[in-house]
Amino acid sequence: MRSCSTGSAGQNGVRHLLTAPRSPTTTGKVERFHKTIKKELLTDRVFESLEEAQTVIDDWVVAYNTVRPHQGIGMVPPIRRFELANPEPFEVVINEEPPAPEPVEVVSEEPRRDTRKIGRDGRISLANFRYHVGRWLAGETVDVIVTVDGLVEITHRGVLVATHARQHPPEAEPQVWRRQPRARPVRPPTMGQPVTRKVDSSGAISFAGVSYRVGNPYRRQQVEVRVVGDTVEISQNGKLLRVHAAKHDPIKAHGAFANPGGKPDRINAAS
Repeated sequence: MRSCSTGSAGQNGVRHLLTAPRSPTTTGKVERFHKTIKKELLTDRVFESLEEAQTVIDDWVVAYNTVRPHQGIGMVPPIRRFELANPEPFEVVINEEPPAPEPVEVVSEEPRRDTRKIGRDGRISLANFRYHVGRWLAGETVDVIVTVDGLVEITHRGVLVATHARQHPPEAEPQVWRRQPRARPVRPPTMGQPVTRKVDSSGAISFAGVSYRVGNPYRRQQVEVRVVGDTVEISQNGKLLRVHAAKHDPIKAHGAFANPGGKPDRINAAS
């Protein structure tokens, strides 16, 4: 979990993953690590010097990566996952006239893929085992990949949202992979251009006849409203403020986009 430069990350086989634009919920893993180090190491603790703090933190990070069990990867420390990449030891034999190598058939084992729909409890079912993803994605369809080294990776709209050590029995997988996944519905793109709305005195805006909450700090200020898929995104000066599940009638949205500044006779119309 320690930070590293892009060069050292590539040399160690670490793949750099970026969160999707306007998706603050995908930073949960980093935030959860910050919570852990604060709770287990920093709370109610005062260091006498910077050198002492660095030594204590370094020792804690070593224990975190090599000793402390992690629930998300099957109650083993993270170093156990990297041990899978260690090469087998081999003996070097030097011959003056090495024999010609015999042809070897190379079999490429590909990761196994499938799609799943997240239940109300925030979990998916794979080979009779329930893997946690998050209730914030309930009802969404995700891609599931079981890697060759036994990891279950779950992605949503191209963003990695959960990783688990494989908990289901491998012999249950063939039936899963033989089943052809149903075609996923195409997510509609952003509809039209963003529209401008003025936040009213209650901290909300009106869009397509429905009120969406923005927040009291933005009262009487202008914001931009976008419809992305089945969500309504509210932003200001490029900063995402709120994301709501769309509650308006899609037919009425066409009228909202046709009048991007709102009705002039309303007090919350953008001026």
